[in-house]
Amino acid sequence: MPGKSPVRPAQEDRMTKLVNFVAFQLGWFACVMGGAHGRPWLGTAVALLIAAWHVARAAPPRAELLLLLLCAGIGAVFDSALVAAGWVGYPSGTLVRGTAPHWLVAMWLLFGTTLNVSLRWLRSTPVAAAALGAIGGPLAYWGGERLGGIVFVEPVAATVAMAVGWAILMPGLCRLAQRFDGYAPAPAAA
Repeated sequence: MPGKSPVRPAQEDRMTKLVNFVAFQLGWFACVMGGAHGRPWLGTAVALLIAAWHVARAAPPRAELLLLLLCAGIGAVFDSALVAAGWVGYPSGTLVRGTAPHWLVAMWLLFGTTLNVSLRWLRSTPVAAAALGAIGGPLAYWGGERLGGIVFVEPVAATVAMAVGWAILMPGLCRLAQRFDGYAPAPAAA
């Protein structure tokens, strides 16, 4: 068929997932390294650019944008609670004392871009989502700590709170992703 891409739908899907995963990783590093090195706006800008590109490619974009904004709001509350409890601190990017820095909230927005693309598979398995959240959530923070973007004031309390929080949040975020899906696969032609 003239004008048709030589790439098959399954290859397009794999490529979309790979690009989504890589874009998230690049944004994550930009956020953490910007926060660690006194340039928090750099990470926030990178995350916002990736999120804007992601939303522009969605169909419908409004649903996907709402998902990203919900993720950012949930993340802002969760991470601000960790800061307010005195369990973690951040070297830069905090706009209001006792809250999470803007680059971390931008990272939650960025994380939302994965829920309907590279992490779509988690939506049908809440137990796997909870397990991945309980393990992967704290590991991401510890990775950020190793890079200098976060300070663990109370490491044990913070890690337990992160594991429990992410175990609860991850299945909930997956449910939100099902509700606000701008990347739903097109129905198969009959």
